[in-house]
Amino acid sequence: MLAVGEIGRPRPGAGEVLVRVHAASVNARDWHVMRGDPKIARWMDRSVFGRRGPANPVQGGDFAGTVEQVGDGVTDLVAGDEVFGEAISGAFAEYIAVPRRLLERKPANLSFEEAAAVPLAANTALICLRDVGDGERVLIIGASGGVGTFAVQLARARGAQVSAVCSTRNVEAARSLGAEHVFDYTRDTVTGRYDTVLDLAGTRTLRELLRLVEPTGTLVLSGGGNFDGGSWFGPVGLLARAPLARPFVKPAIRVPRAEQTPASLTELRELIESGVVRPAIDRTYPLAETPAAIEYMETEHARAKIVITIAVPS
Repeated sequence: MLAVGEIGRPRPGAGEVLVRVHAASVNARDWHVMRGDPKIARWMDRSVFGRRGPANPVQGGDFAGTVEQVGDGVTDLVAGDEVFGEAISGAFAEYIAVPRRLLERKPANLSFEEAAAVPLAANTALICLRDVGDGERVLIIGASGGVGTFAVQLARARGAQVSAVCSTRNVEAARSLGAEHVFDYTRDTVTGRYDTVLDLAGTRTLRELLRLVEPTGTLVLSGGGNFDGGSWFGPVGLLARAPLARPFVKPAIRVPRAEQTPASLTELRELIESGVVRPAIDRTYPLAETPAAIEYMETEHARAKIVITIAVPS
């Protein structure tokens, strides 16, 4: 059960920074961890998934705020600097202590709420399109979600012809981000072949996805799934089967690991400040309503990002 409570203020160790969190954002990872869903994940990473609940009592990865204090060895940040970043957990709180390498200066043209919406989702989109997928024709399945909204913008900025797949209520939003053609999955059949198919939904079979990829193209699989009462494998099943199919199919299949690095945070800040991409926010919730924010994320097919605003004591 997720609840708001009081804990001690963390202290920054050597090489760490204590940040006063002004805003955090919700990712699908948060509900996966709290639900322990899919169940197989509980045995895959014990540093995150505990057998009876999350390994860490405070959830949340993405955040933006101001530097409160620096630990020994940190010389390039001072109290008051505005920063954003991604931690393993602990962002749904007034303060968080994180290694310096997980922080970057906040984009000057974003609010704290907008900056908090960036790290995990934008980095995932960046890696999927910059390092793995490429080509003139790109199809993004799950284009209206947190990662999808960044992926549409990044693919468009790279000069691709972008097609998107989303629900009826998100069609216009996908077009506004740069998608030239939008399939409404509630009534349209997704057709055509593409140089890159980026599947962020995890709801289609591998065979269905491969039919949409050019023989010389690339199928990129990243995350997906909505809570439906609990499952053993969820999207992990699709991700696990993909490597087994590689020797037998012509399109390349890639399952990238979206690991956050200092260089990627810097690149994202530069892309945002240059106007290439901008986060899209669906809803904001105060810290006390974090359970409602996560419930909305896992059950309502949230459009773009969901942000938690945190009133930091002066």
